[in-house]
Amino acid sequence: MAVETIHQELSTSQKEFESLLNEDFKDRKLKEGEIIKATITEITKNFIVCDVKAKMEGMIPIEEFKNDDELSKLIVGSKIDVYLERIESFKGEIIISREKARRMKAWNRMEKVFETGEEITAYITGRVKGGFIATCDGLPTFMPASQIDVKPIKRFDHLMNVPLKVIATRIDKIRGNVCTSRRAVLEKSKDSDAKEALKNLKEGDVIDDAKVKATTDWGIFLDIKGVDALLHVSDLSHGRVKKPSDLVTIGQTMKVKITKIDKETNRVSASVKALTEDPYDSLEKKYKIGSFYTGTVTKLMDYGAFVRLEDGIEGLIHSSELSWTNKNVQPSKILSASQDVKVKIVTIDSGAKRISLSYKDTLPNPWKEVESKVGSAVEVTINNITDKAIFADLDNGLTGMLHYRELSYQEENQDLKQFKKGQKIKVKIVELKDDKLRFSVRALEKDPFDWFKENKKKEGSIITTRVHEVLKTGVKVSIDADKHIIVMIKKNHLAKESADARPEIFVSGNALDAMITELDLEKREVVLSVKAAQVYEEKGLVAKFGVNAAKSGATLAGIFQKALGKKPKKKKEED
Repeated sequence: MAVETIHQELSTSQKEFESLLNEDFKDRKLKEGEIIKATITEITKNFIVCDVKAKMEGMIPIEEFKNDDELSKLIVGSKIDVYLERIESFKGEIIISREKARRMKAWNRMEKVFETGEEITAYITGRVKGGFIATCDGLPTFMPASQIDVKPIKRFDHLMNVPLKVIATRIDKIRGNVCTSRRAVLEKSKDSDAKEALKNLKEGDVIDDAKVKATTDWGIFLDIKGVDALLHVSDLSHGRVKKPSDLVTIGQTMKVKITKIDKETNRVSASVKALTEDPYDSLEKKYKIGSFYTGTVTKLMDYGAFVRLEDGIEGLIHSSELSWTNKNVQPSKILSASQDVKVKIVTIDSGAKRISLSYKDTLPNPWKEVESKVGSAVEVTINNITDKAIFADLDNGLTGMLHYRELSYQEENQDLKQFKKGQKIKVKIVELKDDKLRFSVRALEKDPFDWFKENKKKEGSIITTRVHEVLKTGVKVSIDADKHIIVMIKKNHLAKESADARPEIFVSGNALDAMITELDLEKREVVLSVKAAQVYEEKGLVAKFGVNAAKSGATLAGIFQKALGKKPKKKKEED
């Protein structure tokens, strides 16, 4: 009986204790997924034991404290922030994390500094593809390789695991990604220093001790009292500068004039040529169009050569103004760099700072020399042979064309085969037009077509020819005794009657009368017709022996018989 009473008392006491404990926990209002305060009650080899005012104490792995110096500062009784993952696991344990608390606090802070642009401290803890891992208050962020410094660096060991000032440049809340930049902090600091230094500079200032920091093909970077400035290649001289590195060396000091200051970008532009007067302002007083001057070749390009007339003044000789004989000649084949040449000024454009020069105008013009030789016989050298023509050079370098039709009066391109490159031949200059020469070989001989002038033959004249060759389509006849003029008489022009217009009845060497129906001495064209000659002769006989014969019904045979004194045969009676 006594034992039962004791058990009842203990059961009542336990229920009262549990009720009080549950009431106490209810007032504490612990919620999962939040950061809460914890008190360290014990530090062991593997865990940090913490009291979070829950039913039981929580245990945090000691590895979560080894990423910084926090572990060395912890003592029993220290208060730390922890992240409450689970109030009670399936084992009945409370799950807390120091690392997740750090990350959650760091993320909240990162969101604030991203909005305000505030600088935070980060440690570069590793390298990944395209950049680095920068840890900010335990939160790993990505720093692109281009954002670690203001200029590309090859070695970054000195930046590993040391405190660096960075700013957040991008935050992805959904993926939990953050991008940071150290370069932005450095540029911001540099801009701040530059703005302070720019207070002592103004446009128009002349600086005697500008220091050369670097050179490129397009300019020079200077240090002017702690401010970076650019001296563009076009501001180095009034003339043309090939390479800035040819004029200055790194570390050299030079005198410049500040031409522009952009306070928004902190950019400064400097100039050397602004220290002296622009020679192009008085250019037309010094140089006259059409006059000759001496200059020095400074640069050779595919399209021409630049010539310096004096310091700061250059002109261009276009490739078409280099040679009389070749308008597309390579400038390097005519001139060389640093060569002194005599030139003629063709045009001057002071506004555009351009001077056009001519080199060929200082040399004898071979085209004027050859003008007096048109119609004369000369010796030329063959430099090229094509399917249709020969190209040959005169002694003065000019090139002319000899068409295959000008080789002989037969005008056959097979004649080209008897010539070869490098051979010297005698020709006659027959034409000079638009700087183009035309040669002829046959012009050295007498033109066979002069036979018509000598014999006073013209269109309508009847001439006696000799059959030269018989073809299916007609007959070839020779007009002159030397057989230099061979003309084709077509089949339909061989006779008046179609039955007699048969080429096969003709024999080579036979005489054949034909009329000149067409004659063009300039084009050297002639057309003959036997048919036209027969018609003409018949008309002449009718006119001579039978006036009004056509009207009276007389036949040509009857007229011929009467003329010969013969009696006509009696006509047979028809059935």
